[in-house]
Amino acid sequence: MFEFFRNLDRRWIFLMMFLCVAVPIFVIGKYKTTFPEKPLVLATNVFNEIDNLPDGSKVLLAFDYDPGSEGELGPMATAFTLHCIKKHHKMYFIALWPLGRQMIDNAVNRIIKADFPHLRYGEDYVNLGFKAGNEGVIKVIVTDLRKLYTTDSRGTATDEIPMMQGIENIQQMDLVINVSAGYPGTKEWVQYAVTPFPDRIRLVAGCTGVQAPLLYPYIPQQLPGLLAAIKGASEYESLVMAKYGGENISGKYLEAQRRMGPQLVAHLLMIFLIIAGNVIYFVERRRGVRQ
Repeated sequence: MFEFFRNLDRRWIFLMMFLCVAVPIFVIGKYKTTFPEKPLVLATNVFNEIDNLPDGSKVLLAFDYDPGSEGELGPMATAFTLHCIKKHHKMYFIALWPLGRQMIDNAVNRIIKADFPHLRYGEDYVNLGFKAGNEGVIKVIVTDLRKLYTTDSRGTATDEIPMMQGIENIQQMDLVINVSAGYPGTKEWVQYAVTPFPDRIRLVAGCTGVQAPLLYPYIPQQLPGLLAAIKGASEYESLVMAKYGGENISGKYLEAQRRMGPQLVAHLLMIFLIIAGNVIYFVERRRGVRQ
């Protein structure tokens, strides 16, 4: 066995990795099952921040990502949208990334229009679209939303949208939810929205794995909850499904948990190979010393 692993051709490792990714995808897809998920404190905090709001609260959803990060962040955006719908929150969508508007449209079409057609645009949700300016947009809308958002993404004047009546700035939002792939994103929302108005603006977020370490210093004062990569999305998704999923859950609401399957098995293989490699190294070293 030692000699087998010692002389193992790398092509066998590539094959094992392929099987570790392919088999869970096949099993999960065929049997409609997922690996069990145990939510940790940060995902639980995100869930509680949204779930503890009174029904019908005003929630700003900032989708600051593009298709390149959809693999990690798409399931978060889906779960956030579904959770807000189940709580009957008023949803105000915006984007600081040019393709963020497309991500908003995807969520609206795949979730709201497909599964909740009774929700009325302008009364239950509104898409304010993309505005250029990066963190400059945040600096403005914390005090004067209408200065930048004179119309929604359809070109309708905000004064004509029922749910925009009386909304002057984002300090009037009960919660801000940011889905972030980088700059501008959660860091800028913390620095230019939460920090200047700590008692008026509440923020939770989901981000890519590489961005998460930059945001941990803001926990828990400025950022009470954070979903990091597909793992955080899977934990939060399991919480939403446990309370609001019911029977015959659509696969699109289990996407994060589905994607965790191949990742989990692949990581276990990597850990095994690292351990095996170290064992081989120390055995050979010990043999060399004896000789």
